[in-house]
Amino acid sequence: MTLYADIPGERLDAFLARRGEGLSRSAAQKLIEEGQVTRNGRPGKKNDKLNEGDAINYTIPEPKAVDIAPTAMALDIVYEDEDLLVINKPKGLVVHPAAGHQDDTLVNGLLYALGDDLSGINGELRPGIVHRIDKDTSGLLAVAKNDRAHTFLASQLKDHTMARTYEAIVCGSFREDSGTVDAPIGRHPSDRKKMCVTERNSKPAVTHWEVVRRYRGYTHIRCRLETGRTHQIRVHMAHIGHPILGDMVYGHKKPELGQSSQVLHAGQLCFRHPKDGRPVLVFAPLPAYFQQTIEKLEKMG
Repeated sequence: MTLYADIPGERLDAFLARRGEGLSRSAAQKLIEEGQVTRNGRPGKKNDKLNEGDAINYTIPEPKAVDIAPTAMALDIVYEDEDLLVINKPKGLVVHPAAGHQDDTLVNGLLYALGDDLSGINGELRPGIVHRIDKDTSGLLAVAKNDRAHTFLASQLKDHTMARTYEAIVCGSFREDSGTVDAPIGRHPSDRKKMCVTERNSKPAVTHWEVVRRYRGYTHIRCRLETGRTHQIRVHMAHIGHPILGDMVYGHKKPELGQSSQVLHAGQLCFRHPKDGRPVLVFAPLPAYFQQTIEKLEKMG
């Protein structure tokens, strides 16, 4: 595919992430590193500064064969049609295969349930997965069945038109009833497994929140993501002094109310359908662990 630069001085990887179909910044950089991108007929570099009118040609290679074992598991499918499905992921289920989790992930289960009826745009490790949520976060996850649907849904993530709403229990009480955290997120300087609010090598991150109910020492909030950075809600809430209950990475280091992992649930997902653009709104009720936490809080007064 050929595109033409329209902003003088823009980096090649940034241009591709902005104009390329369904490409993230990291995906664009990977294509460049693999020699799949040319600038005016010559191999490009990710930090090339473009001139207006430069011809940028890129090729997305065919996905590699999936070498992941299909695994039978119960999947809570809350929406499905010929183009996509939406899964209500339980707390504790890993989404993608990784060290220590090779055959017990959501991807393994999807391969068993759908076989070849999944998009391959993300290559061998993430067939069909359009976006992701943490292992210990429960809730809704969109899965594409073909590359056209995957590209269309990914573009909505990119331009922030896919609405994702989360429920969370956080520590402490808010004076306000609602607010916005607008703070860039990047890798933690000393712990590469963590993220943090930082101006260095970061990306813009915006989280809107509102109070659902106040309890003694805790608050039930609803968060709407404007962007989708890794661990965004967890990092933003900790940054403003209200870490998520049970989040022992970004919050308190000891279990509270029986929770040793974050009480965070992706409860609502709204997007335009890839076939006809109609709005699709999907809900997932609060899971048992979340409800049980609320019952404990109610007893506390």
